[in-house]
This record gives sequence, structure tokens and C-alpha cells, in this order.
Amino acid sequence: MGVQQDIREKGLLGAVAGIGDDVFTRVTAGISVGEFRRMLQGEAPGRPNPRLKPHSEAFLLHIKPTYYHESVTRWNHTFRLGLLSTWLFLIETITGLLLMIWYAPSPDRAYTDMILLLTNVPFGQFLRDLHRLGAEAMVAIVTLHMVRTYLTGSYKAPRQFTWFTGVILFVVTLFLSFSGYLLPWDQLALWAVTIGTSMAEAIPPAIVGETVNLLARGAPDIGGNGLLRFYLLHVIFLPLILILFFFVHYYKVVHFGISLPADEEEIGEDTASRIPAEKRVYYLPDVAIDELSFLTGFTMVIIFLTLFYFQAPLEHIANPQSTPLHTVAPWYFYWLQGLLKVADKFIAGVLLPSVLLVLLIGIPYLDMNPSRRGKDRRVAIVSGIVAGMVMIILSWMGTPYYAVQGAPAIEIVQELMPEEGSGPVREEIGYAHLPVGVYSTDDHTEYEDAEFALLMHEYTTAVQTFDEEQAGFNGARGQLTITQDQPGLKKLDWEIFWFDAESTEGYYQRAFWLHEDSIYWEQYGFKPVFVGYLTNWFSAKE
Repeated sequence: MGVQQDIREKGLLGAVAGIGDDVFTRVTAGISVGEFRRMLQGEAPGRPNPRLKPHSEAFLLHIKPTYYHESVTRWNHTFRLGLLSTWLFLIETITGLLLMIWYAPSPDRAYTDMILLLTNVPFGQFLRDLHRLGAEAMVAIVTLHMVRTYLTGSYKAPRQFTWFTGVILFVVTLFLSFSGYLLPWDQLALWAVTIGTSMAEAIPPAIVGETVNLLARGAPDIGGNGLLRFYLLHVIFLPLILILFFFVHYYKVVHFGISLPADEEEIGEDTASRIPAEKRVYYLPDVAIDELSFLTGFTMVIIFLTLFYFQAPLEHIANPQSTPLHTVAPWYFYWLQGLLKVADKFIAGVLLPSVLLVLLIGIPYLDMNPSRRGKDRRVAIVSGIVAGMVMIILSWMGTPYYAVQGAPAIEIVQELMPEEGSGPVREEIGYAHLPVGVYSTDDHTEYEDAEFALLMHEYTTAVQTFDEEQAGFNGARGQLTITQDQPGLKKLDWEIFWFDAESTEGYYQRAFWLHEDSIYWEQYGFKPVFVGYLTNWFSAKE
């Protein structure tokens, strides 16, 4: 009867418009079509303000403040880092759920599933790359969010507990990303996690360390049990902890308000939750449009980077019998690996990280200065900068560039055509630009193929650098033998010859192949001649 009455009073079009407006109002939990139009046109709300109703009626908006202080809505105050952290976790959740469809946490299937995902599943590689890039970005953004909070003194009263929950979220984010490292079941995954879990063995007493390590791995070595444990940590346990602490953290942020710029408050006061009417910026529509625009732009950037620049690495299948050269932890744990190079495993892997975590949690209680102004917090700011520089130095020490040196030949070839990863030969030279033949770094022939000429130039330069910098050696010479091992597969044999610098005796040396794994010598003279030897294969399909 109501619809018929509306048609008689308003006509058919008017009745349909009324029904549409009613549906729109219900969907938006209180915003009519006309009010929505006025919002988009930038008009002020009426009184009472109908734009506040969605905050009490809508499922998503009820946790958002109805208005903010205009000072905290400036982009350069918070850089939207907290918002970005939440958005990235949402992206990770969506992409992770989709990836779970094509993945089984078993050593028999995990690596095969990754290959099938990358080759047979529509947009499979895009999903994996986006998930991996989102994880790396989430760690970086959460770290920057904490740094911003520290530098602006936003951890001070009454936000001590907010800071504590933020530290927990930071730690959970690190381990959430780290737990996902093992899931592809490749060499990088196996050995990075093996190194990480081995630090648990240093927990005293020995029986405790061994037990914790066994619980983490599920066996003396990483295997099926360990993979399943890390999978459950990654998809269930750690996300649940993160969600729990996120809501506690967000509740505290809303309760106390986002801290104002320090120069807008009296020292020792906090007025973020008391916002004068003239300083209010309502969430609908101003802040909402600003956040949606920012997140849309950020999402477009991360999708663009995923499509054209970033590719999640996938190395050879996990092999417990072969340790890859220069195995490293994830970049956000480089500092820990750097510590392990210069300190005992217990000190570097257990004691110092625990002390660092306690200090991080205790910052609001250690910094008794009531002022948040930079000029009054020189000690805290300088201490933070020094700590950051130490972390950067330790992170560099955690890379293969510090205190790690393999056999010279392997180090040189590792730069050109690494055992894991692509390197210049695969990325820049390519299969088609590798002519079959024997080539020496002593040969200054002009090669017709420009790409191959570039490769030989880099090989020659690397050998010469080794010859000049390595004490105890001289006369280094490199040789590259390229053979067509089978159709579509070329074999690259890299050799570097040198002899003892203290030798004054002449010598003659000739090397020849019996089969691909052996070198047989005929050598004349009194001093030994050394050889470094490494073989790579390059498929036309790479």
C-alpha cells in the first residue's frame, strides 16, 4: 500500500527516486543521496549533523572518530604511516588467503606448488609478488611508524601503554614476515630459517635451548614438521595476535587522540582529546576522502612496482645437504646476523636482542622529560640517531660484504653468475649472447657480440682486481669455456689460475678435462699452481 500511495502522490519516477534514496540511506547508515551530493560539493553539514550517524550505525565507521584536530590531519605530521600499516596488513590478508588455495605445507608439495602457482595459475606470479612486496613494505612502514612516534615524543604520558602495544605489533610484524620465509621451501627459505632457529640453542641452560630449538623446528633439522609449524604460525597464530593487539592499540589511539604537534601544547599537557569546535575536521567527508585518495594512490604505486620492477625470488628446491654461498637472513634481521659475526651466539642471538626489546618497551618510563619539543629532547633524539646508525652499521656487517670471503674463483663467479639468483649473466647477457668456445681474460680480442664483450670485460676486471688485492698470489688468469651441453642448455666452466707469489721457479702447466667433475694436471716445476673451478648451466628457457 505504501508504494502505491507514493506512486499516486509522487508519480512513478518520484516513487522510484524515493525508493532509491531510501536504499542508499540504509546502505550508508544514515547519509541520504542529497546529503552525499552536498558532501562531494564541499558544503557544510546541517544541524543536527547527519554525517555523524554512520559512526553510530555502520559496522566499519563506528570505530572511527567522528572528527579530528585539524593539526593531525596534515600529511607531514604522521605521514599516514599507521594507516598504511593497517592497509598493508589487509592486502597481505587478502593475497595470503588466495595463495593458500594453491599451497600445501608439505616438503613433497610446497616447492612444486610454488612452481605451479607461477606458471599455471592465472595472475599467480602477480599475487605472490604482491604478497611478498607487501610484506617487505609492511615491515618498513611499521618501523618508520615507530621511528616517527619516537622522534615526536608521542610515547609520553598518557600513551605509555599505546607505545607498548605498538612494540608488540612491531615484533609480531617481524616474525610474521620471517615465518613466511620458509613456505616456498627453497634454499633461501631453508637456510635463513635454519640460521634463525639455531640461535634458540644458545638459551641457557642447554636443555632449555635444545628444547626450544626442537619445538621450533619440530625435529633436529628443518623438515616437514618445521614447515607445518611455520605455516600455522604464519596463517593463524601470529595474525590472530596481531589483530588482537591492533584493536587494543587502535582503541588507545582513539581514546587519547593522535598527539598534536609539540609546539601547540604546553609542556607536560596533552589536549589531543579536547578539540575546540573551530579546530574540528569531520571524518565525513574530508578525512575519509583524504584517506581514500591516499590509499588509492599508494595501491596503484605498489601494483605498478609489482608488475614492472619487483619479482619475489625463488631459488632451487631446499637441500639440507648443500649450503648456498653467502646465506643471509631477511634484510630486517641483517643487524642480528652482523652481531653473530662479532659476538657469541648467546650474547648476540639471545641476550642483546632481549635487552633491546626490554629497553624499547621501557622508553616511556626511561625518558622522564615531560617535554615533547625537539629542542628539549636533545639527549633522546641524539640517542635515537646513534642507535639507528649502529643498527645500520650492524646491518651492513650482516651482509656478505663484511668478514665473509670464499674461494677467490667462487667469489668472482658468484658476482657474475651466482649459485642462487640470476646475476648479470642471466639478467643482462642472456642465453643467446653466449657463443660456444674457449675464452681467456688474457685475450684482448674484440668480440663481435656486444653483450658477450661486456661479460668478458667484467670477468677480466674481476680477475685483475683479485690479482692486485689478494696477498700471496700473482699472475691470475681467468678462462671461460662455453659448451652446448645439450639442446637448449649451455654449460659454462669458469676457471681462474694463479701461483704462489713467493715462487721464483718457472713452471709449465696444462689442464684438460676427463669429465665434467674432474680436472687432471700435468705440471712441471717446484711450486704448485692453484686453480679455482666452478660450473654453471644456462637454459634457453631462463
